[in-house]
Amino acid sequence: MNSTANSSLGNTFISKAIKEKSLTVQVLVGILLYVNGLMIFTFLKKETFRDTRYILFAQTLFVDSAIMLFADLTIVGSAYQLFIHIIFCYIFCTVMGLLSICSPVTLVAMCLERYVAICLPLRHASISSPKNTINGLLIIWGVSGVVPVVVFIIAFAYTPSNAMDLYVVCSIEVMFQVKWLADMRAASHQLLCIITLFIVGSTYIKIMVAAKSASAENKKSTYKGLRTVILHGLQLILGMMQLITPYIDILTLKVDVMLFINVKFSNFMLFWILPRCLSPLVYGLRDKKFYNALKYYAFCGIYVYKKHKIKDNKTIGGALSISIHN
Repeated sequence: MNSTANSSLGNTFISKAIKEKSLTVQVLVGILLYVNGLMIFTFLKKETFRDTRYILFAQTLFVDSAIMLFADLTIVGSAYQLFIHIIFCYIFCTVMGLLSICSPVTLVAMCLERYVAICLPLRHASISSPKNTINGLLIIWGVSGVVPVVVFIIAFAYTPSNAMDLYVVCSIEVMFQVKWLADMRAASHQLLCIITLFIVGSTYIKIMVAAKSASAENKKSTYKGLRTVILHGLQLILGMMQLITPYIDILTLKVDVMLFINVKFSNFMLFWILPRCLSPLVYGLRDKKFYNALKYYAFCGIYVYKKHKIKDNKTIGGALSISIHN
């Protein structure tokens, strides 16, 4: 009897802890979605941001926001034990898988764009043409969709017919009815990680060589591009770390349930939320042109209006002073 009561109290405590942590996540996700939404709005409002660099940045913001929203829905569903139809769970996980791959692939494209701008400046305009940009976006989404779609088809084929009407608490593990499918997905992600890191590393080395041989007036912009690639590399590493978090979760679950909960939410903060915080830092704050436009829309134009008003008043005051003296 005491054992049953203790077990019930333990389950209640664990459920309460999960719900409290999920509420903390809601606050962080809400703030980041607001910031990313404001940046996407800024991009859409200004025609000057219609070049390849900012288009890729806008895609990163969109993909990161969608990933955070999908991951947050997964956490809420797990915390409150929300059941959905298994087919909708498969579709949900497939879209989330596509977005998870699209994020690092877009970062690689952004690094390559910086490489072309710095190392091949004379060809930058022709390579980054509107037509090539659209083709590049289609390639990014096409490459990103290969593994998730294959996993969806195989998972659907191996799901027993009597399980098609089940309602489940949705997670990616639901799709893996056969172990080799999970292994195949993990192997493909590891290969993707190696390829992307190799491309980013090669880009960094080539830009660094270009920076050393650049003239004094070009060194500043070249080194700025170099720092941008470093930040993208850090984003990529943190984002790719999310691929190993399920294995860490499994190990901690064998030790202690509360340890599992704490590690799971810590992994979410470090490898899902933190990489998405770096995108606003890379362009939203470091890029002066974008930062000024962002500040204008963030303050609804009030800050800029007051600044111009003060400047105009000083001009009028100066003109009056001159006319009085004359």
